[in-house]
Amino acid sequence: MAWNEPGGGPKDPWSGKGGGEQGPPDLDEVVRKLQERLGGLFGGQQPPGGGGASGGHPGGGGRLSTKVVGAIIGVLIVIWLATGIYIVEPAERGVVMRFGRYVDTTGPGPHWHIPLPIESVVKVNVDEISTLTHRAAMLTQDENIVELELTVQSRIQDAADYLFQDQDPERTLNDATVTVARVVIGQSKLDFVMTEGRGAVAVTIKERIQKLMDRYKTGLIVTSVNMQPAKPPEQVKAAFDDAIKAREDKERLENQAEAYSNEVLPSARGNAARILADAKAYRDRVIASSEGEAARFSAVLAEYSKAPEVTRQRLYLETMEEVLSKNGKVVLDVTDGANSLMYLPIDQLMKQTQTQTPSEPPAQPAVNGSPARPERVEAPLRAVDRERRVR
Repeated sequence: MAWNEPGGGPKDPWSGKGGGEQGPPDLDEVVRKLQERLGGLFGGQQPPGGGGASGGHPGGGGRLSTKVVGAIIGVLIVIWLATGIYIVEPAERGVVMRFGRYVDTTGPGPHWHIPLPIESVVKVNVDEISTLTHRAAMLTQDENIVELELTVQSRIQDAADYLFQDQDPERTLNDATVTVARVVIGQSKLDFVMTEGRGAVAVTIKERIQKLMDRYKTGLIVTSVNMQPAKPPEQVKAAFDDAIKAREDKERLENQAEAYSNEVLPSARGNAARILADAKAYRDRVIASSEGEAARFSAVLAEYSKAPEVTRQRLYLETMEEVLSKNGKVVLDVTDGANSLMYLPIDQLMKQTQTQTPSEPPAQPAVNGSPARPERVEAPLRAVDRERRVR
């Protein structure tokens, strides 16, 4: 039967009439009962009649309960807001997210954010150094196999990129290390990798890894790349050791040669400078002497043009004086007209000429029984002839 059928009476279950008045309670009454209970808990007075179903107004306890409820709500709000205070350590960065979306990055110190569930903060340690070690056998440019061990150290540079731009930054770093190491070693020769090129290879690997980290926005910065000494495979280790020893011998010999050159070259340069100085002095001396001879000849020429006979006689006498002063002389008196027979010891004169020294002049032989004079004898026959011509 329909609810609004005539004669059926009110059948509305929400109406307050009929059916034993079992409709829902009034909202104001529910609030009033809640206030009365809270007021009883906090010292308020309940109105007479129990639950106040008679519809009377509540006493002074109702007003007190409203204030208490407001205070409680205020305290709860303050506590909720206080939960948004956080402190970031010096080695950390705070990443603020609002409903899971990145908002800001905060530095060290106290900060505040809107509490949960609106905003949240993730603290990231940016000073912690992480170490990655990679060991592998790689092929060089000259088709040799070398065993290599790399140690890559990194830290977080951008906390936001580290959390949101890359799903797994550590794995990306590992993959980049493997790729870059194989490329760089594949472009280098074995001798370069195993000897003087180890430092340069490590620097190149570090730069290329950092470029990949920046391209993928992982938020990581590579602080250092350490490459342990490369080793050849065990099967060919003996041959490589011989090659290394030969290279060391080469370097040792080069160092010895360089040391010898450093020792000899200064001495040679000094000798060359001395020889050049002597040659220059000799040149200057010869030039000066030649100029003096030329000047003297010019002076003699001027005198000769004035008096040729006198000048010729003077030159002859000066020349004879110079020549005879260096030779042994034998003077004979032939004014008496006697034909004296002279014997000259030619063999002794020749021996004395061969064995004499400037410090010990030979003795002059005796002529006609006269004692020998301790004068130097050189070309005696020519001296006698000159003397006769002079007379």
